[in-house]
This record gives sequence, structure tokens and C-alpha cells, in this order.
Amino acid sequence: MRLLVFGETGQVARELARKAAGRGHRLESLGRGAADLTDPAACAAAVTASAADAVINAAAYTAVDQAEAEPSIAHTVNAEAPGAMARAAAARGVPFLHMSTDYVFDGSADRGWKESDATGPLGVYGQTKLAGEHQIAAADGRHVILRTSWVFSAHGRNFVKTMLRLGLEREEISVVDDQRGGPTPADDIAQTLLLLAEGLSAGRPGGTFHYAGAPTVSWADFAEAIFDAAFPTRKPRIRRIPSSAYPTPARRPANSALDCTRIRETHGIGQPDWRAGLARVLKELESAQ
Repeated sequence: MRLLVFGETGQVARELARKAAGRGHRLESLGRGAADLTDPAACAAAVTASAADAVINAAAYTAVDQAEAEPSIAHTVNAEAPGAMARAAAARGVPFLHMSTDYVFDGSADRGWKESDATGPLGVYGQTKLAGEHQIAAADGRHVILRTSWVFSAHGRNFVKTMLRLGLEREEISVVDDQRGGPTPADDIAQTLLLLAEGLSAGRPGGTFHYAGAPTVSWADFAEAIFDAAFPTRKPRIRRIPSSAYPTPARRPANSALDCTRIRETHGIGQPDWRAGLARVLKELESAQ
């Protein structure tokens, strides 16, 4: 299968490039120089001109707090550009796959969020990602919207790498303990996107699916696991704090846990154990030193 991927340096985009050949796919990654998501027409033109059998959008405006000050740019990148891609893919008759987020929910549920639950994003980032979902669905082509959460890898900026850096610098670190979710390894997301692209091309059902790591933990729990694995002889202390003690421009959902039943029942894809993913990331980071 020939795959066109928007995104080149992001966490999932890099893992897609790693994994595609192993599954027998040819992949073309488009970075900002080839397809700037602030120019939706250029993104659509790239899809139209491509000979790809499926299109994957692994790029987004992910600066959650900065989005509060740049709502127009965030909307163009997270809603208008994916919508343009999806319409171009639908016109060509090829599947379109897109990553979305737990931030489309308000975090008030006391269980994992289902695909059928009412959305209610708390900030600009979630609002623009939800708007992108609506545009993709309205394109009326074969598509998958994959909502995920708390993505981490050995690349780019993410919570694991931040904690490792702070763990070397400090003896005590304050970490929020009243936000819960599922950390999700980027390599598992990439593998799942490839499986879904193959399934769509074979006529299997599309739509919206949830995919996040298990077990559900708080940010403080996640940090504890990172320190246990990375600093066995000198583990930094964690001071567990409420969200109110760490104010940010954008509100975060208190409960980001995603119910992943549908993707398991429809495509046979189970939740990844983020602890195994964490071990892989730490090993990769150690090898790179």
C-alpha cells in the first residue's frame, strides 16, 4: 500500500515512517515545507496530486496553552486543513485517517469516555480538534478518526522526556495528581493507524475509535513509574498537587480515560500496556546517549 502522511517530525509521524516498510507499505511523509497546514488548499492539492492508496494526517497544532492565544491558527491547522484533506481523499476515493484527542471531552465522567458520549471541550485546542472531526465526517468519505491521549515517545516533547530532564535537575518535583488518563506510546499508535488503513482498504468499518494506553493513572502516578524505571538508585521525590496549584492558560479534563471497547470489537485491536512502551522508550533513549 502507498501511504501519504502529513507530518514528518512529530512523534507518531516518525513512528509511522519506521513501521511502514515492515508491513510492506511505501510511505511518503510531508513536512511543513511540502504541505503547510496553515494552507488548507495546499494540503488538499497534495492529496489530489498523490498516487497514495490511503492518507494519514499525523500533524496538528498541539500547543494546548498557546492555542488559547492563537485560536485562528489552531482552527486552521486542526479543523480547516484536515477537512480539506478529507474532502480531497473522498474525491479520490481513498481512505483518510486522522488523529484526534481526549480533549474533545470535558473530563467530568467517572468512567472511560465512549465514542457515543457527548463532547464538550474545555479550551481552544479541544474545540478545534472537535471541529476537525466534524469536517472530516462531513466529507463523507471512508475515514477513521482515532482519539488518543497522553502520547509519549523517545522523540520530540512529551511528559516522559520532561520528567527525565527534571529528574536529573531536582530532588523533588511537583506533579498534578487529580487528572487521570491513559499514557499512549507513539509506536503503538502508529501500528494501529497502519492496521486501520489496511482494514479500511479491505472494506472494514471506519468511523470514530478510541485508543489509549492502560492502566489509567494520574500524571503523578505516571511520573512515579518513570522515576522507578529510570532512576533506580536515586529516585526524585514527587509532591502530588491538585490542578489548582498549577494553573495554566487552558483547562485540562480531569478524566481523560478512553473506553477502547469499540476498536477491539470492530478491528481486534486491544489497548497497549503503556508500561511496556515506557520500557521501550527508556531503552531507546539510553541507546542514543
